[in-house]
Amino acid sequence: MSVRPGRDAIDGVLAQLYGTTEPEHWTVSHHWTVGSADPLEGISAYARTDPVPHWHYITYGMSELDEKAWGEPSVSGWGFEFTFRLLGDIDVDPAPTWPANFMQNLARYVFTSGKRFAAGQTIKANGPIAADHAESPIRAVGFATDPELGIIETVNGRVEFLQIIGLAETEYQAARGGKLLNVLDALRDRLPLLVTDIDRESLLPPPAPRAQWPRWGGGLRGRG
Repeated sequence: MSVRPGRDAIDGVLAQLYGTTEPEHWTVSHHWTVGSADPLEGISAYARTDPVPHWHYITYGMSELDEKAWGEPSVSGWGFEFTFRLLGDIDVDPAPTWPANFMQNLARYVFTSGKRFAAGQTIKANGPIAADHAESPIRAVGFATDPELGIIETVNGRVEFLQIIGLAETEYQAARGGKLLNVLDALRDRLPLLVTDIDRESLLPPPAPRAQWPRWGGGLRGRG
């Protein structure tokens, strides 16, 4: 039996999608369990040409990569691994590193707060999610099940591939209160595979202003 059954399960589902394609891969020299600030052991990024050129990032470390150690038998670790799809020129540029840093930050939040992310949730960043794109309108993210990787059952329990989707302000506002999946359904034709384009403008118009009652000067007067 493999000493890393959780990692093998992730590698297996990625092999079904990408075959023998080698991804770009980042690893940490020291893991969270030995005092590192980085909970994720590694992050891979695969170059894609369809349906639009993009990089597909997948994390290793939110689920249990080694033998089962967490107490909940039906769920592996936190129950998910992050994914992210970034629009880009895969023939010219290497995979940007900022998404890997962003994913580590999200993982750090989960590990320190004990709060899991789930499909349908949204969060707003303090600025653009891409640290090197100060003018980017994409300043929030939502979470949905990765449309290709989905959910798998491993010997350590269930693992959902939870995709991070970049949102502009009006999209974030429309998605709040548990409405994200409805918003994504409405935008899916313009966001193939929910790929994030950090340079795009919002795909939703700002909300219409609320009607207001006119303000009367003075009190009401009866007819004399």
